Amino acid sequence: MEISKSKEWHDLQLHYENTHNVKMRDMFDADMYRFEEFSIVHDDFLFDFSKNRLTSETIGLLVKLAEKAGLQAKIDKMFAGKKINTTEQRAVLHTALRNFSDEPVKTDGVNVMPGIRAVREHIKNFVDAVRSGAWLGVTGKRITDVVNIGIGGSDLGPAMASTALKHFSGNLLNVHYVSNVDSTDILDTLENLNPETTLFVIASKTFTTQETLTNAKTAKKWFMSRIAHIEKDMTNHFVALSTNEKACVEFGISPNNMFHFWDWVGGRYSMWSAIGLSVALYVGYENFEEMLKGAFEADEHFRSAHFRENIPVLMALISVWYNNFFGAASQAVIAYDQNLLKFTEYLQQLDMESLGKSVTLSGEKLAINSGQIIWGTIGTNAQHSFFQLLHQGTRLVPADFIATIKNNDPESDHKAILLSNFFAQTEALMRGKTEEEALHELRSEMKEEAEILKLLPHKVFEGNKPTNTILINELTPKSLGKLIAFYEHKVFTEGAIWDINPFDQWGVELGKQLAKRILPELAADCRVHSHDSSTNGLINYSKTKRYSI
Repeated sequence: MEISKSKEWHDLQLHYENTHNVKMRDMFDADMYRFEEFSIVHDDFLFDFSKNRLTSETIGLLVKLAEKAGLQAKIDKMFAGKKINTTEQRAVLHTALRNFSDEPVKTDGVNVMPGIRAVREHIKNFVDAVRSGAWLGVTGKRITDVVNIGIGGSDLGPAMASTALKHFSGNLLNVHYVSNVDSTDILDTLENLNPETTLFVIASKTFTTQETLTNAKTAKKWFMSRIAHIEKDMTNHFVALSTNEKACVEFGISPNNMFHFWDWVGGRYSMWSAIGLSVALYVGYENFEEMLKGAFEADEHFRSAHFRENIPVLMALISVWYNNFFGAASQAVIAYDQNLLKFTEYLQQLDMESLGKSVTLSGEKLAINSGQIIWGTIGTNAQHSFFQLLHQGTRLVPADFIATIKNNDPESDHKAILLSNFFAQTEALMRGKTEEEALHELRSEMKEEAEILKLLPHKVFEGNKPTNTILINELTPKSLGKLIAFYEHKVFTEGAIWDINPFDQWGVELGKQLAKRILPELAADCRVHSHDSSTNGLINYSKTKRYSI
């Protein structure tokens, strides 16, 4: 039975109808302990969900919905290595990649942990050699720059983590990320690099991804044309993160320079595997392992904490509450930490590629909405771009606010100003400004009564705009790993409730198939007539203009 036809769903619908107009401001005025009831401290994290349009009864009903969906059994199946990615008949074991317990993790009866530890050791030895200067380029110079060539999960996660942890790099290496098949991306990156001191990390599970292989071939051509004489000269300058040894060898990469991972590692969950090599090179293996350990701590919390006290489960249930009952089509994620500049961009793939599904696990059409549009950027920039819509727009946009507390520059007042804005925004979104308050404010400014009445509607803020707040004591490799894993498990929980598969991504395939069909048509001299009139017209127009400008 689809979850929306259950008694638990019906009870939530009735509860929504009875409570959706209740003001959070009134809830706080009536309960001085609301924050204590609706917040959780987990080690160096504080998760505050008190500024949401919910009560203890709401949480109870949402927990019952999760229980009805069999969430705990689904969690147990994932960690046990069951093939919960049913459309691809694969286990989902990114959690095993950061498992630091003595517990074996099996799939198809095979314990995967010895293989994982062997790859970790391979990564450690390689990273230590490069960062220490023991690993030299073909001309005997040490590596100064790492270029990660990948796309999707082979780019977004590592690029985000490298940006977030740049202060842990020790300034030993520079790291660059190339993903776009637009040649500008790779050529601009190569422009200021020295081939004698550059290491290329080619990240592609199958070693067939068109964008990645196109950029990798350009990098190889650049390298070979400058200092190489034979492919063997590439040995200390090209490594591969792949499962396809044959294709890597054909490209010119030594099998010794391949870092293995497994088909049960999904792309957007792959940073914990060898796909995180560029992060480890940049910040050092010890810091990379600390990130894994932070994620492991989040895994243990997710597995064992009661749903009422489980941070990722509550994040997911609150998201379901707004998505399916309030009709909120999007969610903003705003991090008040410049180091988390790429975090929302990373979450867009994690969330929307996972939850952008319209059929259940059994192939039935979903009768309810799944997924939300994830968007946002860092504060305080966001305040001066889209916050007007959050405060006074007509759409309900729940938002996650993330901040770190530690002041990295005690001599300045930057952190205090940043946090004052952070705290003020969630309070303003919750409280709003009533007509009476706006009127008092305008009259205190001694304006003419006619002008006051004209301005009054524009000065009123409805408020009652929901937010979650995540406060992290300090952004470290461990706390970053924990933050990422919390969001991974949030996405898993939503998928479990909607009975969808959050681990496949068939929706990206059709465009790839059509692109392969169009590519030779662009090279042909004749006009194209094989598509709809719009696509034909666009292709033919571009062919007439490409060489005439």
